[in-house]
Amino acid sequence: MMIIIKVVAICLLAAVSAAGLYVLFLILNGLFVDITREYETDSPYFRALLNSGVWCAKLFARLKINDEGFENIPHGRFLLVGNHRSKFDPIVTWYALRHNQLAFISKPENFKIPFYGPIIRRCCCLSIDRENARSSLKTLYKAAELIKSGEVSVGVYPEGTRSQSCELLPFHNGVFKIAKNANVPIVVVCTQGTEKVHINFPLKPTSISVKVTDVIPADYVKTHRTEEIGARVRASLLECMNADGPEERIKEHLSA
Repeated sequence: MMIIIKVVAICLLAAVSAAGLYVLFLILNGLFVDITREYETDSPYFRALLNSGVWCAKLFARLKINDEGFENIPHGRFLLVGNHRSKFDPIVTWYALRHNQLAFISKPENFKIPFYGPIIRRCCCLSIDRENARSSLKTLYKAAELIKSGEVSVGVYPEGTRSQSCELLPFHNGVFKIAKNANVPIVVVCTQGTEKVHINFPLKPTSISVKVTDVIPADYVKTHRTEEIGARVRASLLECMNADGPEERIKEHLSA
């Protein structure tokens, strides 16, 4: 019995030590990144670090990610939009789309997080000042340029912030200008279950659904107003989320 306890203790100590060394390694790499700079090229090295980081986060948080509809994701670059209900949403999406070089538009505070902030900055993620309309427009333009250059696909949450109630918040339809300016399709992703991670951890695993609910062609994006695009995205997400009275709300937004 004592032997078993010793073996378990040694394994736990080794795991903790390995985790500590890994975090230290990420921190040291982050020292070589200027978090105030917006990078125009995606670093394969830091992209690999990001992918390994989200894999570790998935393993540590005991996430079971179920994806659906990913065969509909087009080849080439795109704008990804979806609902936002947890801090784990980007992590789950990065893992699910780890082969698509996805860069998110995020709030400035996220780039100050030790080891995490520098890595996402070097992977072409952009910060946005929601309180400054002129600055926000510049960020949207830069996102479109990154897509047009073929460097990354860009992810953004039209709600602009996390929904504490998990209901779909009003959209900032200006984000769809990214796809219009870049002339690319929009991939709509519905994520469910991430809001339960902080409740389940560490005792229980969390099942998370990541579903591609719609792919809006570039031709449609080009010929429709951002409000119309937003209505289509919203309807697709509402149907996936099984909101109260989904049919009526979908019709309402499609006719807006």
